Amino acid sequence: MLSPARTPTRPATTPAAPPPLRRSTLLALCACVLVAQGMVAAINLLVPQLTSSSLQPSASEILWTVDAYVIVFAGLLIPAGALGDRYGRKGALLCGLGLFAAGATLSALAASPAVLIAGRGVSGAGAALIMPATLSILMRVAPPEHRPRALASWTLAAGLGGLAGNVGGGLVGQYLSWHALFWAVVPLTALLALAVARTTPRTDKAAQAPALDPVGTLLLTGGLFALLFGIIESPLYGWTSARILAAFAAGAALVALFVVHALRSRAPLFDPRVFASRRLRAATLGTAASFFGLFSLFYVNSQYLQYVKGYGAARAGLAIIPLTVGMALVPRLAARWSGRPRPLAGGGLLLIGLGLLGASTAGASTPYAVYACWLLVISAGTGLCMPVLTLSVVGSLPARQAGLGSGLSTSAREVGAALGVAVTGTTLASHTSAGFTDGMATALRVVALVVVAAAALVTAGYGKGR
Repeated sequence: MLSPARTPTRPATTPAAPPPLRRSTLLALCACVLVAQGMVAAINLLVPQLTSSSLQPSASEILWTVDAYVIVFAGLLIPAGALGDRYGRKGALLCGLGLFAAGATLSALAASPAVLIAGRGVSGAGAALIMPATLSILMRVAPPEHRPRALASWTLAAGLGGLAGNVGGGLVGQYLSWHALFWAVVPLTALLALAVARTTPRTDKAAQAPALDPVGTLLLTGGLFALLFGIIESPLYGWTSARILAAFAAGAALVALFVVHALRSRAPLFDPRVFASRRLRAATLGTAASFFGLFSLFYVNSQYLQYVKGYGAARAGLAIIPLTVGMALVPRLAARWSGRPRPLAGGGLLLIGLGLLGASTAGASTPYAVYACWLLVISAGTGLCMPVLTLSVVGSLPARQAGLGSGLSTSAREVGAALGVAVTGTTLASHTSAGFTDGMATALRVVALVVVAAAALVTAGYGKGR
């Protein structure tokens, strides 16, 4: 009797291994990061030109022009990371570049402060898609043994983006109209999109992608907006005015509602319980504190060099270059000591705080060489702590939440940057009668104390236990 024919069985399929990380891919991803981060800082060099332009913005409208980009950027980063995990990271990156260019076009055509602020917000939404997508792609395609160096390159690009924005904004402010900054972004973004399309592989979608959670997104973004509104508008209305107190109360209430919603929801934007990890808490705080200090410096630097030292916009932009030294060299050294995150994270933040205290002493008679030395201290601290802080945030979450981890890390950066600009701008506006240098000294000292306090908390957070 013939035995029944057996149907051949196919071997179980396994997910395809990611393609190896190529140099062209790394360069394309880092270029996207540099441009997205650069637009946070570039506008600072144009503040004097915008103030005297036909737009005639008020002091608070200037702050909103700087911060609108960062508020939307920070508020949408986590849902944007979840969007990439769910529907494809390369697609999210290309969509982000398209939105970025659309916002730049709207900004370039602006005939009123409101339209300029709206354009900056649209570009911020594009940047929110760009940043987590680049980091999660990088973490997916880089072999584990190469991830610390790849992450150091990504971190370097993010840091250098602020410096490139200062230099580019300074050159535009010196020789061209402010419109030119935004027009230049459009072809540059098109070139980046072409480079990404040709060099970047598609990575597999997360099997259990995080939820998009529109309710949670609205609550979290609304809370951040209300908080920054209270800080930015306080010089106009007064810290104890009903409008400002209501803004702070609304911000606190919206954040509390977000936490309650996330704890009860079956599919939250992100689960607040991830912060049960001491290391994740410490790394998120440290990331926010480092950018709080760095972008506080960026905001006052251009005005100090132009108003007090009498530099032109281009020279003021180039004068920030000493910050590149530590950011370019130190991350590569820090990558060798990635197994010792505690001294890297705490020590780097402490250096940033000390550098800011030194910069707060700068005045009209301070030689540029002395000021540049303080910039070097700040850059060394940033280069020391940022790679390990970023790796700690991303590494504290499972691989399927790569987009969430990168979104959380970058969101901490941008929240810190937005708060730094808001606090520094508000302090300057509150000290107009005392003179710019007094206001700058007060602002940087406040920021430095916050960063030093954060250094102590981060050092403790990297102690024993989760």
